[in-house]
Amino acid sequence: MTITPSHILEYLFCPRFTYFEYVLGIPQSQEKYYKVMKGREVHSRKEKENRGYLRKRLGVVAKQENQYLSNGWLRGEVDEVLELSDGSMAPLDYKFAKFEDRVYETYKTQLYCYAVLIEHNYGRRVEKGYLVYTRSGNHVEEIEIGEAEKAAVGAYGEEIVAIIDKNYFPKATRYKKKCVTCTYKNLCIQ
Repeated sequence: MTITPSHILEYLFCPRFTYFEYVLGIPQSQEKYYKVMKGREVHSRKEKENRGYLRKRLGVVAKQENQYLSNGWLRGEVDEVLELSDGSMAPLDYKFAKFEDRVYETYKTQLYCYAVLIEHNYGRRVEKGYLVYTRSGNHVEEIEIGEAEKAAVGAYGEEIVAIIDKNYFPKATRYKKKCVTCTYKNLCIQ
C-alpha cells in the first residue's frame, strides 16, 4: 500500500478521517469545495505559463515540473522540483491562497512529504522548500526542512498503514472545532 501527502494531511486533521475513508470506504467529496477546484485550475495554468522560468534569486539552476514521485510507501506529484546552486534540491508548491503572515502546518507538511520523495528519487539532500501564494502576487515563502520533519512523515505513514491494515478505530482529534467542518461529522462518535 502507498499513501499520499493528502492521506497524511487528513490523518493529521483527525485520525478517524483515515478510518472512515480508507477502512470503511466512505468517500469524501472534494470536488464540491471551491478552493480545491480553483487550486487545480491554478496548477494547470502555472504548468503552461512557467515552463522556462527559473527563480534565480532563490539560487535555482534547473527545475522539473509536475514530477510524480514514489518511494515504495509514499507517492505524490510535486509542482516543481528545484535544483539549487549549492547542489541541494527543493520542492516548490503553488497554493491558491493569500499569504497572511503565517504558513499553515498543512502546507509545511506537504513540503516535508515532497522532501522525503525528492531525497529518495534524486539521492540529493533537501533542506528547504518553497510555497508560492498565487493570490498574493505569487509571493514566495521559504520553509526550512530538517531531519525531524522528514522522520515525522515516516511515523505518520506507519500510523496510517496501521489503521488501515488492522481496521483500527483511532481516537478522534482533541481539537473539537475541527469536527464542525468535517466530512464525517454525522458518522463520528465524539
